[in-house]
Amino acid sequence: MKKLVLMLLALLSLSATAQKKVNTDKRGVALSGYDPVAYFTENAALKGSKEIVYEHEGAVYQFATEENKALFAKAPEKYLPQFGGWCAYGMSEGYKAPVDPKAFTVSQGRLYLNYSLSVREEWLKDKDARIKKAEINWPAISKK
Repeated sequence: MKKLVLMLLALLSLSATAQKKVNTDKRGVALSGYDPVAYFTENAALKGSKEIVYEHEGAVYQFATEENKALFAKAPEKYLPQFGGWCAYGMSEGYKAPVDPKAFTVSQGRLYLNYSLSVREEWLKDKDARIKKAEINWPAISKK
């Protein structure tokens, strides 16, 4: 019951800025409920539990294990997806696009998500140049 109350409080505290900057669903859940730490520790997209949650900057993250939640709580910036969890390919083209949490790449210690597995394959063809373009576009697009 305590966890449910904490999650409800976190959802109620979502700010308009965080909702714009971070890709969340209507309930404020980021990554469609997938565990951000598992991308790094398991190299896999693992669905998180609705009972194991952590709120960070107005977004609610779900975790597959308490251990993953603890790792995230110690260093959230290490595990957050780039570009607020929006599609890295779309960001390189100058727009926000939703993602498929299974279409991911971990590169140089950073998590990148894509709209779909086929978009991910296209993104990977010129990943480094697309990352540079996305990093240039992100500051302005994140404010929209």
